[in-house]
Amino acid sequence: MTEELVQLLPRDEHNIELERNVKPTDWLNPKPSGKYHLVVSGAGTAGLGPAAGAAGLGARVALVEGELMGGDCLNVGCVPSKGLIRAAREARNARYAGEFGVHINGGYDVDFGKVMERMGRLRAKISPADSVQRFSGLGIDVFLGEASFVDSNHVQVGDAILEFKKAVIATGARALAPSIPGLAGVQHLTNESVFSLTELPKRLGVIGAGPIGCELAQSFAHFGSEVFLVESTHGIMPREDPEASNVVRESMIRDGVNLLCCGRDTKVESRDDGIHLTLDSHGKHYDEQVDQLLVAVGRAPNVTGIGLETVGIDFDPRVGVTVDDKLQTTNPNVFAAGDVCSQYKFTHAADFMARIVIQNALFAFKAKASKLIVPLETYTSPEIAHVGLYEKEAQERGIEIDTYVQRFEHVDRAILEGDDEGFVKVHTKKGKDKIIGATIVATNAGDLISEVTLAMKAGVGLGTIGGTIHPYPTQAEAIRKLGDQFSRTRLTPGKAKFLKFLMG
Repeated sequence: MTEELVQLLPRDEHNIELERNVKPTDWLNPKPSGKYHLVVSGAGTAGLGPAAGAAGLGARVALVEGELMGGDCLNVGCVPSKGLIRAAREARNARYAGEFGVHINGGYDVDFGKVMERMGRLRAKISPADSVQRFSGLGIDVFLGEASFVDSNHVQVGDAILEFKKAVIATGARALAPSIPGLAGVQHLTNESVFSLTELPKRLGVIGAGPIGCELAQSFAHFGSEVFLVESTHGIMPREDPEASNVVRESMIRDGVNLLCCGRDTKVESRDDGIHLTLDSHGKHYDEQVDQLLVAVGRAPNVTGIGLETVGIDFDPRVGVTVDDKLQTTNPNVFAAGDVCSQYKFTHAADFMARIVIQNALFAFKAKASKLIVPLETYTSPEIAHVGLYEKEAQERGIEIDTYVQRFEHVDRAILEGDDEGFVKVHTKKGKDKIIGATIVATNAGDLISEVTLAMKAGVGLGTIGGTIHPYPTQAEAIRKLGDQFSRTRLTPGKAKFLKFLMG
């Protein structure tokens, strides 16, 4: 798997262009230029942000990357997956076009090679923003190689020793390998290799029905693969609002995904006719032959081999680097940001953690990670977006809430679009309009959730949203309708009687 990632397969013009930007083979590391204000280990989002921000403020910065500039997001995460999902949604639109009176004569064909070529081309187009050349041009000393702490003020990269005042660990995470019998002996895909495919698997097995597993399982089903999605718990996306994940589950089944949930005794075996996936699900035994197997059961932080023990930095191999609310490790000279230390393994979370690190590492401010309001998003069809507390979390914390739900089946634009299967659900403090959490299930849920996130950040209540004019017809009107629901709860019998008196 590692060789495929480093080689950026297939070796077409787009991946060669990507490699020139994110890991140029002719790059010569600079000579260390004295003591650095900041040395950043890891050039994903959590590392690029502090490096660029600190350099922009006049700091002397070194940036070290052992794999690919841009990290997972650019190379094997957000960027390629969304390129793939976009194409998959076009296939889905073609499949259901007849429901809109649009008939594609002779059906439709998916040129999977073209799908992947497009993805690679767009990924290469985006890559200059994260390139070695760009960050070197910002005045940053860019070192390609593995970094390891020597002591509390020095990092080694190859033969070079970098002296620093402060350092940032932003080494990210990698695909987790579950302990499934037979898996170690079977060549399988992860998010780090699935985007190297050039041929569509006729039959695809996917282990893990979290966000990555669901996104890719549904996408490949849209392209025409027969997909078997295995999950050890009941349903899909067990951390999500159960009603929301159920909407997506029904959509995935309708799209042709074979969901084998409550999977027990899962085993993997390579036979003459291909990979076999065996398990028990809901009292039935399955023995499914698949052409490719994708494992998507989570992420493990990259904390080994970088000398954390040498400099007194606490970490857990499963959870990551231990940090306080200022993102400072147990070594006061070292901070951490992104997937290597956060429960939120998302690019946008890493971006804002990076901003906290700049303030606290360079200026000894007291910016706090706990103040971040982080929206979450899963790019299935429909999407699920969430921010704040889930209902279960509020109950566990003893917070009394009111819950308002607006279903898209009663929102005109959603009806006209044919996207009326989801809903907006908002939790407020009991008797008040202060928003403490929200979940949206819709085609464009990730865009809609930003209005709620901004309201929470700015302290704007649901009542104010209800009094804000929204264009008609839009799906965002569902959020305004929740404001109307809240306003109607303010009309107590006593108030109604008084208003009736005023009207004569």
